[in-house]
Amino acid sequence: MATLLRPIITRARIMSTRLRRASFVLLAAGWLGAAPVHAADYTDLWVVRTELGWGANVVQSDQFLFVTLFIYGADGKPTWYSADLVFDGTRFSGSLYASQGTYWPLVWNPAQSPPAKAVGTASFTPDALNPYQATLVYAVNGVGAVTKAVERLTLTAVPLGGVYLGGQSGGYSGCSASSNNGAYTDTFDLTVAHAAGAATWTFTYGTGATCTMGGTLEQHGQTYRIPAASYQCTGSLAFSTTATMYELKATSLGIEGRFAATLPNGCREDANFAAVLR
Repeated sequence: MATLLRPIITRARIMSTRLRRASFVLLAAGWLGAAPVHAADYTDLWVVRTELGWGANVVQSDQFLFVTLFIYGADGKPTWYSADLVFDGTRFSGSLYASQGTYWPLVWNPAQSPPAKAVGTASFTPDALNPYQATLVYAVNGVGAVTKAVERLTLTAVPLGGVYLGGQSGGYSGCSASSNNGAYTDTFDLTVAHAAGAATWTFTYGTGATCTMGGTLEQHGQTYRIPAASYQCTGSLAFSTTATMYELKATSLGIEGRFAATLPNGCREDANFAAVLR
């Protein structure tokens, strides 16, 4: 255990003993000035909003994407392609496949369903500024290539409210006193109030400090964002500022998200959190 108690950072939650972990890598350049320790989850339905009627289903497994395209052939009839894409540090890329099978009302016949055939290439490049937009490119040999600026499609509002128990890992950077820079971990009780397009997170930490974050939600597919969330902490050295909350997502077991904020004395905080329902 080491102490991250620095009077220069007036935030009650960090005015307590913190566990420094050498293996924790402070967030570096990227969206909002910080690249998350783990990549965003791009599993969602992706579309061009002005071209509804076609799209791409994206399912992510670590650094791999399986993409199915529901588009239309030269005859105007529905056409499906699939793609296996692997992340190379900047984008996901790989082969595009065409499949065929038994006419759906009939009993499945393996002889009419040969293995998928590689017919081209595809790539999915996440936007450098946010995890809600991407560039989708697919090319069919001898037919043509398409480049689309796609975004997540919101189907229904996803409720976030509940009472949770969780943990948080983050770091401070850019502080006027370099000794205040470093990583931290926390555990907390969390209550989320979600109604009328807005939500408030109330974190009660093991130290006894309480921090609240919240504001008007932007929904992008399965995820939410609050670009200018209010952010206050109580305690002997309370403060009030704003934060960007992003990749806020309800999971089957609870809730997760990230946030970034500028604190007094030039410090920047970047953190990831996750919690399970109580």
